[in-house]
Amino acid sequence: MSGPDSPNVPPGAFPFGAGLLFCPADRPDRFAKAAARADAVILDLEDAVAAADKPAAREAVAASRLDPERTIVRVNPAGTSDFDADLAALRTTGYRSLMLPKAQDPGEVRALAGYGVVVLCETAAGVLNAAALAAEPNTVALMWGAEDLIASLGGTSSRDGGGAYRAVALHARSSVLLAAAAHGKAAVDAVYLDLEDAGGLEAEARDAAASGFAAKACIHPGQVEAVRAAFAPDPAEVAAARALLDAAAGEAGVFRFNGRMVDEPLLRHARAVLGRAGQAG
Repeated sequence: MSGPDSPNVPPGAFPFGAGLLFCPADRPDRFAKAAARADAVILDLEDAVAAADKPAAREAVAASRLDPERTIVRVNPAGTSDFDADLAALRTTGYRSLMLPKAQDPGEVRALAGYGVVVLCETAAGVLNAAALAAEPNTVALMWGAEDLIASLGGTSSRDGGGAYRAVALHARSSVLLAAAAHGKAAVDAVYLDLEDAGGLEAEARDAAASGFAAKACIHPGQVEAVRAAFAPDPAEVAAARALLDAAAGEAGVFRFNGRMVDEPLLRHARAVLGRAGQAG
């Protein structure tokens, strides 16, 4: 019997691409530029917009004409008056992909039937309920957020002095990735806040891709190309994966290839490389 967590069922396809770019919803002058720079743009009605500017931001989103297939709207948290106003504005648009921040209760996702939801797990309850949130049929992906999570715990920093995530943040990151995959959904890695640290961004994005994340969110247009490059396998990696799968075509069960023992998990790794490269596995 095969289910979402069967070893033969990979995480669900993510339709938006690897490089997602947040754009403040009160800056309509940036909408088209952000969409042009990224695989998909996230129009942000929540944290990027001051309370007094949210009505104007909703009007800007409602008036925009971006490609709905490449546009996600981050609304305010469920249960707030801003959330209700956000949904009222979105009903006048063609946008049907939402990001739900500080999600905790699967019922919040269920209430958004008709929308594809990127569920943002960024509180202790949200991380602990990640599997239930991922199980909702209209959940497209799970994303995690380090800074709000640490704030919800009463902490002061998600990273140590060397720039590495603290253990609790890594636990949340892994929990969200595992929950998403167990239910056949994609996972999106959190933003990288240090705009001057290109090397750190590249390393974290490469780790995200190798670990199984489908995408990584960006907060600046200059980060997008580094994320895209990290998620795109280099030619040597693609060639090695193709050679391994070609060799496997004449083998049954475990076999030896280039001095290594190869079994089905390694073949699935190779298929994932080709999938990321846009090739048939």
